[in-house]
Amino acid sequence: MENKEQKTFEPQSASGVAEKYAEILLQVKGLMEGVDNPVGVLANVAALLKEAFDYYFWVGFYVVRHGELQLGPFQGSLACFSIKHGRGVCGTSWAEARTLMVSDVHAFPGHIACSSRSQSEIVVPVMKDGVVVAVIDVDSSELDSFHEADQQGLEAIAQVLGSLFPIG
Repeated sequence: MENKEQKTFEPQSASGVAEKYAEILLQVKGLMEGVDNPVGVLANVAALLKEAFDYYFWVGFYVVRHGELQLGPFQGSLACFSIKHGRGVCGTSWAEARTLMVSDVHAFPGHIACSSRSQSEIVVPVMKDGVVVAVIDVDSSELDSFHEADQQGLEAIAQVLGSLFPIG
């Protein structure tokens, strides 16, 4: 694949968040063109997201494998390796097949504390043929970091990434 130059992002107001996600979505689509290496694509997407948003301290993917979510490519500190269906924010997002935006993880029943730095979190399911095949997990060290623009941007990215997975 051709090495494509990536834009660097300057800090912007909240109104600029949606624009950042739109730019990232275009980059994600470009990264996927002619590539048959899902792990490499997910690794680059995690890097793009981590670089773009200074309020992300951890971003990565958990992939459904052997009946649990298993750690995939990520950017940030060490992470939990596996998460059971319905457990924590990630496992609940998987079980309910919907985005969960948690403004205070300590108030979330059954929160799994992979890092003591995590204060807020958003988890977005990646679907293939109506089945959750992975989740995008983003943590922030600040309370109430994620908003509607984050949800919409991450859901658009998740929708595109679903095609990377062979089964659903």
